[in-house]
Amino acid sequence: MSGPGTCDDRRVAGKNSTQKSARDMILSLSLILLAAGAVWLFSPHDEGEPDLKRVDYRVDLLTARRAATYPVAAPEGLPEAWKPTSVRFQGEQFDAWHLGYRAPDGEYVAVEQSTQKPAVFIRAGTRGAEKTDKTQQIAGETWTRYEGGRYDALVLEDEGSTTMVTGTASFARLTEMAEALRSESD
Repeated sequence: MSGPGTCDDRRVAGKNSTQKSARDMILSLSLILLAAGAVWLFSPHDEGEPDLKRVDYRVDLLTARRAATYPVAAPEGLPEAWKPTSVRFQGEQFDAWHLGYRAPDGEYVAVEQSTQKPAVFIRAGTRGAEKTDKTQQIAGETWTRYEGGRYDALVLEDEGSTTMVTGTASFARLTEMAEALRSESD
């Protein structure tokens, strides 16, 4: 209680502690921002394309060739600049074979094969590309061109399976991959 002749410092003490708390928070925030800036400054900032690891798909290819109901295709004789980056075989899902590559120009090219209904398989594998009237003869087979906003493709519909070479690459690169494809029956 305050009476005559006593000093009431409650308002002054409350004001000083509030100012001190705000100042401490600002100093803490400044130190955190300074530390975050130092981490950012000294961390690498490689703005180039990520270095994709080359995968060895030989075991997966042998497994797929034993399990699939169609002749599984993979490229042979491509230059070293073609970099295999992904592989999978899903026997429980339409004997689906996938082999992804990074082409020498940095574009994506994939070999896709499946026993799934062609219209569904092609739409999914090409991200909705549309069939054109253009065809190409590759190794004695007639491949149909599909063109899309994201992916283009060359498609070979065989009895019981569909083979597709698709990706962001040009038709010249897609053709190069299709020409290199070999299966056990070749």
